[in-house]
Amino acid sequence: MLESFFRWCESTLIGRAIADSVWAFPILEAVHLLGLCMLGGALLVVDLRLLGVGLTGQPVARLARYARPWLVASVIIMVLTGVPLFLSEAIKAYYNTSFWVKMCTLPVALTFTFAVRERVARREADDPGVTGRIVGAVSLALWFTVAAAGRWIGFS
Repeated sequence: MLESFFRWCESTLIGRAIADSVWAFPILEAVHLLGLCMLGGALLVVDLRLLGVGLTGQPVARLARYARPWLVASVIIMVLTGVPLFLSEAIKAYYNTSFWVKMCTLPVALTFTFAVRERVARREADDPGVTGRIVGAVSLALWFTVAAAGRWIGFS
């Protein structure tokens, strides 16, 4: 059942146009990777602070507040480029384990980031404590899984 949906996705006008174009896929992929870099920066600055590793002179809440627009913008960029990339190779994605790892981890990472991590990071405490360290570590693990699986899609 899902395979027929993936075949339909690949046969859409957008999917075919990107697949048939010499430049569309590489340009979309480049912008997608720039979004990944932006996402990584926005996540790392807060997660590392939650872990007590970097920018310890700055309150977590302030870093999270400053990083949030970059985080949201990067997620938007990645969705806007990721969907057309998927449409151009939907059948390849269907048979790719890395794609399924990414797609199963992505909603968990997004939910964790915007529900749990946001709440912990908003606290005004200078020391995030054990809870902050756990949240930072889980966030990094989830997003590393999403990014690594996404990058591995192209190699498998």
